[in-house]
Amino acid sequence: MAIQPVVHTIHCINPDCPAPYPQPGANRFCLSCGAPLRLSDRYIPLTRLGSGGFAQIYTVWDLQAQTERVLKVLIETAPKAIQLFEQEAAVLSRLRHPGIPQVEPQGYFQIVLGTGNQMRQLPCLVMEKITGKTLDEVLTHDYPQGCPEALVIDWFKQALDILQTLHQQSIIHRDLKPSNLMLRQGTGQLVAIDFGGAKQIGITGSAANSSTRLVSPGYSPPEQIVGEGVSPATDFYALGRTAIHLLTGQYPADLEDPTTGRLRWRHCAPVSAGFAALLDRMVELDVQQRPSSVAEIQQALRVAPVQRQPSLFQSFPRQFLKLATRSLNLAFRLTWGTLAACLTTVWEMVLGGLGATLGTLAGFAIAYGTPLGSVFAQWVGAQFPGLLGSAGVAVVPQLTLLFAIAGIGTAWGITLGGGFSQKRRLLFSGIAGAIAFGFGGLIFPLSLAIGTIQGILIWSAIAPAFIAISLGLPSHHLIHALISGMGTSSTLLATFSILQAVFANLRPELMAIAQTFATSPTGTALGLSILFFSSFAILYALWLGISYYICVPLLRFLGWR
Repeated sequence: MAIQPVVHTIHCINPDCPAPYPQPGANRFCLSCGAPLRLSDRYIPLTRLGSGGFAQIYTVWDLQAQTERVLKVLIETAPKAIQLFEQEAAVLSRLRHPGIPQVEPQGYFQIVLGTGNQMRQLPCLVMEKITGKTLDEVLTHDYPQGCPEALVIDWFKQALDILQTLHQQSIIHRDLKPSNLMLRQGTGQLVAIDFGGAKQIGITGSAANSSTRLVSPGYSPPEQIVGEGVSPATDFYALGRTAIHLLTGQYPADLEDPTTGRLRWRHCAPVSAGFAALLDRMVELDVQQRPSSVAEIQQALRVAPVQRQPSLFQSFPRQFLKLATRSLNLAFRLTWGTLAACLTTVWEMVLGGLGATLGTLAGFAIAYGTPLGSVFAQWVGAQFPGLLGSAGVAVVPQLTLLFAIAGIGTAWGITLGGGFSQKRRLLFSGIAGAIAFGFGGLIFPLSLAIGTIQGILIWSAIAPAFIAISLGLPSHHLIHALISGMGTSSTLLATFSILQAVFANLRPELMAIAQTFATSPTGTALGLSILFFSSFAILYALWLGISYYICVPLLRFLGWR
């Protein structure tokens, strides 16, 4: 008898189970719904991996083979979904190839749930567990700007080998794309997954028009989209578009000419002419113009790179011209990129400072020139009557309101600048600015009262970080938050230290000005507030630019993507 490993908890696969996990490892039936937990008297569901399409995916323990496998459970009851699921089981059970998940002859079975009118059959398919990344994950995390040609050609050749096995069995995959191609961990062997759309073709070489329609936007050819018969050329089209996606890092549909529908992609990636020409043939809209067999593609792939090599003397001028052109292009890109980065950062500094200035003026007008300031002060006093500093200096509600409105102005100024590939989310950035700066309005007078600026410095690090996260930057959000916050805080610390060294009575003077906010702030207080908030916004925009244009690209270069 097979020895079962120690399993402390297992997972019920009934999609309607109210409490599918955890179930005691020794149970044969679910405590919540009564569904069987030992499937086909062989497989024990351990954990749920996720869901895809119409199915849920689980890791199961195979008692007979003493190994982990993957269980795919169909939860959709529509006839077309069941047909696709049965197709996948039939295809995988008779194919044997290292690039195709292995399914045992008894790998497809059904579990009966419920009784009487509530009875339901749950189709299940157990297959080999493949550990690794999909090409879509490799592209996203490792090569967001596009994969090297040598890697793509290697995967391309392996995919052709898989297609040759399928087409020899008169099977069309119909759903090739980066997310359905996986690399085995350790070996790098390419594996095609998700055979739910696989279709058997007849002796005419194409499937009937009545086949279940399956479309993957961006990868499926026109004949598949309109429901016509599919053929090996259908898979070639999808493979060609997959290769172009991997080379360019851009979704194929985004590269289509809006008039002709043809892909315009060669300018997006440095690809050898022979391979590029082959891919262009594979993605022809007219099925008759595509290669007709895997052997034809393999022959073209072998012949394409073979070119007569000129002598060293003949090739020297051409190589020198190519090197000079690349050097000039690189110099131009670096110069223009640096100039654009500087202009964008300066623009953000200007708008950030302007937004902070307008926010400060508006804050003064609202907090001290309208009844709203008094109403807000009364509300704060009623809600937080004991809100006093340790030195006996009361928190000034109007000052908190001033800080909050200045924060909104600062955040909106940075957002309206539109730099750093942000999403211009005015609502989110405004709320973040009000909260972050409003907190500063509480910290500021208390820090001055107890004779330390540590609280102000901590706030000056937190506030920029809080706003940075709200801007909708494309990536590395925590890095941007950390660098912009710490950079702004450290610059303020250095500035304050210099001023304190120059002006011996700096802190008492600032404390005296801060006390005026409790009564009627003077023009000096307004001027210093504008100077402080605008300088803060300018420093913040500067450090955000340093983070976006220097620090994050450096991290990408070092491999942190």
